[in-house]
Amino acid sequence: MKDIGNNKGGFSLIELLIVLVISGIVLSGIYSVYSANQKVFTTQQQVVEMEQNLRAATFMLVNDLRMAGYDPTGNAGAGIVNLATNTITITMDLDDDDAFVSTGESITYSLDSLDGTQKLFRNPSTTPVADEVIADNIDALDFVYLDGAGAVTTTPAEVRSIQISIVARTTHRTADGFVNSTPYQNLQNTTIYTAPGDAFRRRLLTSWIKCRNLGL
Repeated sequence: MKDIGNNKGGFSLIELLIVLVISGIVLSGIYSVYSANQKVFTTQQQVVEMEQNLRAATFMLVNDLRMAGYDPTGNAGAGIVNLATNTITITMDLDDDDAFVSTGESITYSLDSLDGTQKLFRNPSTTPVADEVIADNIDALDFVYLDGAGAVTTTPAEVRSIQISIVARTTHRTADGFVNSTPYQNLQNTTIYTAPGDAFRRRLLTSWIKCRNLGL
């Protein structure tokens, strides 16, 4: 009769190897899922930051443009100083002194490079002051000027509304295999930025602003 009382059971070497292989497959799968989720989270976080940055800059720009030409006495000659496609200078007589010497009465928006990235700057004064950076990582800034009939114009006195288009990108390249090859167009269907096929995600935000103080 077999003495089962002294039988010392255990795992064989083959069984241990099988367990190790199965465990490795499971851990590899878990890591792959974690890594994929981490990339998605990082990308989404960058996109959210980019969109918040873009919307905040657009909000400030829109508010300023709506005040362009504010001239209570009609003697200051407030309005739009230049009709450039990628920069704009507007004036407004906020303190009714028939001049634009106070801060905030002559405002220029423009793009320029700083620290290796292109930024949107706002200069709120007629005197030399430090430009305010209101948005980072801006690839394109575009203005289209329209008259009262909605036609494009290059004459400052005819401007009644302005179409704004801004292209922003994420701070870092995404690591999910994304390649951006999308051309970005303004409201006139004119391409203002062609992505160079890189891994940055971008957003285009457009606005059509009625300049309520122009043409009064």
